[in-house]
Amino acid sequence: MSKIKIAIFASGSGTNAEQITKYFAGHAQIEVSLILSNKPTAYVLERAKQLGVPSQVFDRSTFYNSEEVLDLLKKEGIDFVILAGFLWLIPGYLIEAYREKMINIHPALLPKFGGKGMYGDHVHRAVVAQGESESGITIHLVDEVYDNGRVLCQAKVVLEAHETPDSLAKKIHVLEYEYFPKTIESFITESMN
Repeated sequence: MSKIKIAIFASGSGTNAEQITKYFAGHAQIEVSLILSNKPTAYVLERAKQLGVPSQVFDRSTFYNSEEVLDLLKKEGIDFVILAGFLWLIPGYLIEAYREKMINIHPALLPKFGGKGMYGDHVHRAVVAQGESESGITIHLVDEVYDNGRVLCQAKVVLEAHETPDSLAKKIHVLEYEYFPKTIESFITESMN
């Protein structure tokens, strides 16, 4: 049986993309086949090279005004799309093609601290500023609205009295690395049965 192929979309340094790729290296059923980025300078592209995963860069016009990205995914036989720190809203044609097969991770407990502009350190600063007692991650399916799709997994951390956005970010990363690959694996495995 041929392997299930994943494409990862990332806009930044790509630590989650690396964790996911390493997690599935040598996996019997699932492989990371492609890493895509909307930023030619994103460090995720260097990571892709080091990991031996083909990568591709696209610009805003290509993404929103053509179906070139979808054509590439189809050509590569991509079964599932993972958003790992990808900041653009996914266009309708791509959501339609991968409905129930596109997974995102968000560095807060949705529905709190979600929506446009809520990513990375913006989220951690807002959580600390609000005096929240806990935060965490939400892994969810992607639909037409930012941070809105069906939740697959949430994991929590407690905020200490002296918590800073930086210290919270470190705690969140630990959760991401632990839960994101496993959640992807269990969701894909269930989807195939």
